[in-house]
Parts: sequence; structure tokens; C-alpha cells
Amino acid sequence: MHGRRTSRRGHVTADVVLSERPAEATDRAVPGHWEGDLIIGTGRSAIGTLVERSSRSTLLVHLPRLEGWGENPPVKNGPSLGGYGAIAMNAALTTSMTQLPEQLRKTLTWDRGKELSGHAQFALDTGTKVFFADPHSPWQRPTNENTNGLLRQYFPKGTDLSRWSFTDLEAVTMAINNRPRKVLGWRTPAEVFEQQLRSLQQPGVATTG
Repeated sequence: MHGRRTSRRGHVTADVVLSERPAEATDRAVPGHWEGDLIIGTGRSAIGTLVERSSRSTLLVHLPRLEGWGENPPVKNGPSLGGYGAIAMNAALTTSMTQLPEQLRKTLTWDRGKELSGHAQFALDTGTKVFFADPHSPWQRPTNENTNGLLRQYFPKGTDLSRWSFTDLEAVTMAINNRPRKVLGWRTPAEVFEQQLRSLQQPGVATTG
């Protein structure tokens, strides 16, 4: 299609760069816009992190290693068994995002990583439009970067992140979403997110379906 260009990683086209993200995604007054990334551990282990820009509410994405990981030496260009290859990443992200009401999953701004090379299918499955930050520009995902710093208190660098189960991640999610934040007037992300949900359920609020 005319006007599209592909990066050397093959998945960042002209319509998904950050400059194309709608203006309302920059405005934290409008809920439903997310930032995401991976935190990486030893042995190609990882946990996905999603943070909603308005409420600072966090979702953690469980990315267990796939069957057969570590049994044989990795094969160049072979299947990714670390748990965050494009197919596994899409499945896990889709499971996480589709727990949310459609109105609260408008956009996702991701780091420039090839784990989201299947973003077109993810967008189709969830209705969440994906945008990619510019290379080496973590300040373009400030909410996510700040939250990842908090999460390192629970998941220290240099550890195997696959040791934490889905239930463990749910417990950390609950803990971090119930920490009062100065930026929220000392409310918690959980309180603000609950307020967003209630506002969607009020009569007269337009819904899609």
C-alpha cells in the first residue's frame, strides 16, 4: 500500500509509529490508552507489563516458557520457546486485554520490540490499536517505565522470572494497584480504574457493541 514503510524488523509500518497515535491518547483525562513492555529476566524469561495512562492501573501478562524449552540448543530462526515469541505474546496479550470493557482498550503503545510483530492480528482480535514508540525512546512510555521501576521491587533484575506463576502475578498486580499514588492525589490506581468502570455503566453513556 502506498505510503507504508517497513523497518528492518519488518513490523513497524508508517501507520503505527507514535506520531500517528490519536491526540486523545496523550491526554490522560481520557481512559483506555495503555503503554506496554516486557521486563526481562535470566534464561530468556519475561513478564509483560501493561499500564493504563489515566488511572496508572497495571496488568501483568504471564509468559511461561513453552514446552520443550531448554531440552535442546536453540535453533536459529526456529520456534521461540521463551514464552514471548510473536504467537505466544499475541495470545497472552489478547487474553489480558479482552478481560477489559471494549471502551477501556482503545490503544496500546509498545516498545520497539519484535515480540509484538503480530500486532495486526492482536488489533483485529481485541479492537486495540497498536502504536510503537520510537527506537531507544523510553520517555515516550513514561507511565510504563515508572511502573516497571516499581515492579522491580517484586521481580529483581538477574532473576528467573518464570518462577512466578499466574497466581503470583495476580497477587503482585493487586498489591501495586492498591498503592496510593501522589500523582493520583493519593488515590490508588484500583480506585481510579473502578471509577472509570462505573462511569461507563451510567445510563446515557454511549457504548459500542
